[in-house]
Amino acid sequence: MPRRPPYPASLGTRKGIEKHINELLELDVIRKIGHNEIVEITTPVLITWHDGKSRLCGDLRALNNYTKADRKLTDSEARYGATQTECLY
Repeated sequence: MPRRPPYPASLGTRKGIEKHINELLELDVIRKIGHNEIVEITTPVLITWHDGKSRLCGDLRALNNYTKADRKLTDSEARYGATQTECLY
């Protein structure tokens, strides 16, 4: 699958994303990949609040192309699941 170009981002957003990514690299949460590795990469999204705090998230909309829809439950499965849920409360 060919890589898509990144979404446009302002200079401030790019700096914020780089800051978060560098922190995650230092903590060994993520790693850099080679240009020839085949991976699905999510687009980073930086959410910033008015108090200056920010959170780095992933845009997983492209994942919907590969995700299978949940199958519909049969009537007996739906009834059985409903009785099991009622027993928990």
